[in-house]
Amino acid sequence: MIVGSKGRALDKVVGEMKSFTSRALRKMIENHQGESRKEWLIWMMKRAGTKNGNNNDWQFWQQNNHPIELLNDEMFHQKLSYIHNNPVEAGFVENQEDWLYSSARDFYGQKGLIELCYII
Repeated sequence: MIVGSKGRALDKVVGEMKSFTSRALRKMIENHQGESRKEWLIWMMKRAGTKNGNNNDWQFWQQNNHPIELLNDEMFHQKLSYIHNNPVEAGFVENQEDWLYSSARDFYGQKGLIELCYII
């Protein structure tokens, strides 16, 4: 078992992070007036939530956790690039930094929706 802060199992820490960020992102999406895909995003997440018996009405993250220890900067940047490229691969945007809900915006010098905190 991999243990995180204060002796909690990593899966519990990840679950708490997913719960917190899901609620925060839901609030942002529902309150954002300029996002053209707002209704579609809400529909997709409500649909996912109703298909999963563990949720009441909304699902942002996939159900299972598969934590991977990032052993060096190269691994970190590889995983970050994969995450940032998902909206491009899905055909939502042409460039990583164009996805409003991505931290890629911050890496390209644009303002993101939330302030990022870097831990080194």
